[in-house]
Order: sequence, then structure tokens, then C-alpha cells
Amino acid sequence: MPRRLLLLLLLALPLMAAAAPPRTWTATVVHVTDGDTLWVRPSTGGASVQLRVKGIDAPEICQPHGLQARQALEHHLLHRPVTVVDHGRDDYDRTLARVQWSGTDVGGWLVFNGLAWSHRYQRRPGPYDSLEQQARQARRGLWAAGRPMEPRAFRKAHGSCEGAGGAR
Repeated sequence: MPRRLLLLLLLALPLMAAAAPPRTWTATVVHVTDGDTLWVRPSTGGASVQLRVKGIDAPEICQPHGLQARQALEHHLLHRPVTVVDHGRDDYDRTLARVQWSGTDVGGWLVFNGLAWSHRYQRRPGPYDSLEQQARQARRGLWAAGRPMEPRAFRKAHGSCEGAGGAR
């Protein structure tokens, strides 16, 4: 193989990997850590996998509405089958995923019910921005009383919730 062609192939590999479609698989929810983190056991077997629900940011467990977000996920998902659309890893080495249960997008459901924010990045609206606006207008969940503190600001002001019944 000519050296130039080999070099082009090596340069193209990262681009091809980045363009690969997300992997979809099924699993059963075995534990809910908080409003945006859960553990699932793949249907194919093997060890449980920690998932971070993509596109949302739920209140910290020690923050107002944090327990409600976790309890809502437990009530709807614990020991139930889900579809996982795997989008790689986050900064905490969790699998970053869209999660669906009975045809419902879990991230969108949480945001619509006022249990999470649509995750914003660099002042751009998050993927569930319109659902968040609906929850705000209807004063559902964390929007029922004024302006709740976003989890990122809460962590900056108060630190993590480790030792408070949940963790990151």
C-alpha cells in the first residue's frame, strides 16, 4: 500500500469513528442514583452499566426537587426494560445515553414534568428547551416556586452531595 494512501487512511479513522451512528441496545434498570443517572443490566448479560441521561441536568439529590426526580425515575423505570441509545462516555466515565421506556423519551419526560433542566451548552438552548418552557409556564415540579438554582450553580455554591444519599 502506498505510503500516501496509508497516511490518508490513518487520518480518516478518527473522522469515521466520530461519524459512527450511536449504538442502540436494550437493558433493565437495576438502580437509580439520582434524577439523571441510573444503572442498567444489558439484555445480553454482563455487568451493570452506569448511564447518564443525555440532554438533561436534574437537581442534585440534596437540592430541592432532587429526591423527587430520583423517586420519579425509580417509580417509572426500576426493574423495567428500557432502550438505550449509547452516545459514548461523559467526563465521569458514565455511558452517555438517550433512554426510552415504552416509547417515551425519558429525558424529555423528566424535563416536561419539571424534574430536570434541558441541558444548555455555551448559551445554546438544550435539546428539550421547548419542553422546559412548557414546564415553566405550567409551573410544574421545580418551576412551581420561583427560579430554582441550576445544578451546575448549586454544585459551585455548595459542593457535591456525596454522603447525602446520592453521588456523582
